[in-house]
Amino acid sequence: MSHRKFEHPRCGSLGFLPKKRARRQRGKVKKFPKDDQSKAPHLTAFMGYKAGMTHIMREVDKPGSKLHKKEVVEAVTIIETPPMVVVGIVGYVRTATGLRCLTTVWAAHLNEECKRRFYKNWYHAKKKAFTKYAAKHADGAKDIERELQRIKDYCEVVRVIAHTQIRKVKLEQKKAHIAEIQVNGGSVADKVDFAKQFLEKQVPCDAVFTQNEMIDVIGVSKGKGYEGVVTRWGVTRLPRKTHRGLRKVACIGAWHPAKVQWSVARAGQNGYHHRTELNKKVYRLGKGEDKNNATTDFDLTEKAITPVGGFPHYGQVNEDYLMVKGCVVGPRKRVLTLRKSLLEQTSRNALEEIKLKFIDTASKFGHGRFQTADEKVKFMGMRKRKIA
Repeated sequence: MSHRKFEHPRCGSLGFLPKKRARRQRGKVKKFPKDDQSKAPHLTAFMGYKAGMTHIMREVDKPGSKLHKKEVVEAVTIIETPPMVVVGIVGYVRTATGLRCLTTVWAAHLNEECKRRFYKNWYHAKKKAFTKYAAKHADGAKDIERELQRIKDYCEVVRVIAHTQIRKVKLEQKKAHIAEIQVNGGSVADKVDFAKQFLEKQVPCDAVFTQNEMIDVIGVSKGKGYEGVVTRWGVTRLPRKTHRGLRKVACIGAWHPAKVQWSVARAGQNGYHHRTELNKKVYRLGKGEDKNNATTDFDLTEKAITPVGGFPHYGQVNEDYLMVKGCVVGPRKRVLTLRKSLLEQTSRNALEEIKLKFIDTASKFGHGRFQTADEKVKFMGMRKRKIA
């Protein structure tokens, strides 16, 4: 019988404790990129909805590598990113204990999907949110200008309050996701003027990110429920003849100290954890109004990014989308927060320019023989239900 005689590395990382359910489904940005005042004012984050995955083919541009000038096939994730709407400006002052909110300025008009976020039950609510605040804009907006001036005079950090347009994504939910997005670049006055011009306006994804950029994806992972130690921590199963079960930890501690140590693997919640994934490369920023947004210079087939039959358990992608290399956290339909990288990217992978040759839009159910519905009809002929 093979067995371990002495020590071994521990199973599972303690860096992700406590492994408990996330408090919010939206990924929270806990740190924004460092501000560089020499650059023009710009936003540092965005939000989108995970649609699904497909694969692409591209030519590697890496001189000196064995893969240089060769074609590779890679998995990519499609994130639907309808334009976000800016509805407020927040100013923060630095204190000995961190940032403190000095004041908040809201827009005159808020969409219904945004107001729904402030109510538990929209149907029974009086829907009076922000009606008194809107009167401040009607009276010459003196109070509003005074608050904006206070931000310019006293604040060091300026953030905008923006919400997603969830109605444009065909989900059952009607309540928008709201987040603060930091404005970096320029002086504080420049930041406030930059944020003010976007109030009640739509900000597209390509105004925040560019192709070939490395970004971070923040979200909540797929929930698995209550699971045992073998799945949750990856500990080794006990021998087959073990009494009272073998998917266990044999010894959970010594006699003294007379307690179970925090580092011992135990059963409990697995999944639905808040996670930040670093360095996801942007392969393409697609526009929703472009009906051929999956066409490349090498593949001239007129097709949209939605595969034949739609993305499984999601449907059609009709708005702007972001294509990132590899997988991202969470199930489809989950809201994801996309953030600019915190670090200056210098690696060859980060600086490589991506030229896509082919984007797969075959059906994700079954074997997927056809890239478009027209191609399928041309090959198989008209089906009975179409004729009828």
